[in-house]
Amino acid sequence: MKLGMVIYSDDVETVWNAFRLGAFALKQGDEVSVFLLAKGVECQGLNTPQFNVAALMDEFAAAGGRILACGTCLKLRHTGDAGVCDISTMADLYSLVRDSDKVLTF
Repeated sequence: MKLGMVIYSDDVETVWNAFRLGAFALKQGDEVSVFLLAKGVECQGLNTPQFNVAALMDEFAAAGGRILACGTCLKLRHTGDAGVCDISTMADLYSLVRDSDKVLTF
């Protein structure tokens, strides 16, 4: 299955669980792509002692997951990517939605 996930939240537990699901799906042999949109582009900075989002994102990417980040959303926040994400556009989000078997939003 091709799973597309759109993360637009900056709630640390929500983002952490989204990446947990993505990592699990990769282990099941699925193809998983994540698009970070709006507040979601801030997710690498959401770490808490209980929820290490950055480490989970690194694990997800190392396992073959693809992480895209909205370039416009990053510019609005005067932020660049932290290396684990590809800077992307609405065309990339459209392609993710079009090409995925299932799309989840967080």
